[in-house]
Amino acid sequence: MGHLRVLVCHNRYQQRGGEDSVFESEVALLRSYGNTVQVFERDNAGLDQSGRFSAAINTIWSNRSIGDFENMIHEFKPDVVHVHNTFARISPSIYWAANRLKVPVVQTLHNFRLICPQAMLLRNGKVCEDCIGKIPWRGVVRACFRESKAQTAVLAGMITVHRIAGTWQNKVTRYIALNEFCRQKFIEGGLPAGRIVVKPNFVDFDAPANVLRSGFLFVGRLSSEKGVDVLVAAASQIENAEVHIAGVGPESEHIQGVANVKPLGALGGDAVRVMMSRSMALILPSIWYENFPRTLVEAFGCGLPVIASRIGALAELVQDGVTGLLFDPGNADDLADKMCWALDNPDRMSEMGRNARNLYEAEFTAHRNYQQLIAIYRDAIEEVKTEFSHNKS
Repeated sequence: MGHLRVLVCHNRYQQRGGEDSVFESEVALLRSYGNTVQVFERDNAGLDQSGRFSAAINTIWSNRSIGDFENMIHEFKPDVVHVHNTFARISPSIYWAANRLKVPVVQTLHNFRLICPQAMLLRNGKVCEDCIGKIPWRGVVRACFRESKAQTAVLAGMITVHRIAGTWQNKVTRYIALNEFCRQKFIEGGLPAGRIVVKPNFVDFDAPANVLRSGFLFVGRLSSEKGVDVLVAAASQIENAEVHIAGVGPESEHIQGVANVKPLGALGGDAVRVMMSRSMALILPSIWYENFPRTLVEAFGCGLPVIASRIGALAELVQDGVTGLLFDPGNADDLADKMCWALDNPDRMSEMGRNARNLYEAEFTAHRNYQQLIAIYRDAIEEVKTEFSHNKS
């Protein structure tokens, strides 16, 4: 089998995030190796102004998406469909269309939306697994999505309808989980274990030349689940700790007026990587089950060790004492202790940075990721061909 024809589907969010970057990077990656790629795309811009009833129905099942999607399949004739996000305008209805036309579907699991209406397994600042593997009525009662029972009910309905209809079990040929921890959570949530494979995110860039490293760096959206308040509380305990924070978001006011915290605002990719090449460590103080933050891969690519919460996949992705340090999630005192240790042990931190770069070269390069992605596609294609031939006979 030579180059493939890949139809990549993605529903953009109202606020740009990591999923959009992964979608764009994988499209570029596939094209760079000679594959023919077509994009089926929707955007959630203006969604809040659309009719509530029609928006709710389309989240669960969109006839418009089916029609447009089937037309694209007939015209483009893809070997495989790769879906990143269907919420809210595309909807899971496209899985049924692809299945009817006997085109294999690969779905990347960027978050936990298929098993949690709020998508992050987080409630009131703490991990919540109450809806895993169950009808998510608790999420509705608690208004977990945007503090709205009505909006949560729509997402709970989407999860439940497609679970009952067998969409998650039968209409997706392969799921891509970003790490083994997340794979196990999706299995607990009812997704078929035999269809879930692990492929991490990647980044492709030339790392800036190393310079004298100092200080700490946070990169990401300034929101509660990212543990921004934990970082600020830790930083305020260490007089000689300079912490640069790159990002914007609803928690922006929490980083103002702290003497050793330097807000940088939103930075582009090149500027972020320059900061990574100058810093002693990246700090990931998240309080939720991060799936696979691209900033972690970027840090490793820049030879930058990571100080991360010991929670979910982060405890799997960061080897304590090897590629970084781990601290108890939500514990500002423990984070402050790890930051002080880093300041007192610059040679050990440099060694961890070299280990991180070696891990990046072994696991997270564009070439390595391409090999993994194409293997998943070909496996999915072969399975659908086998099922089709069996059905014909």
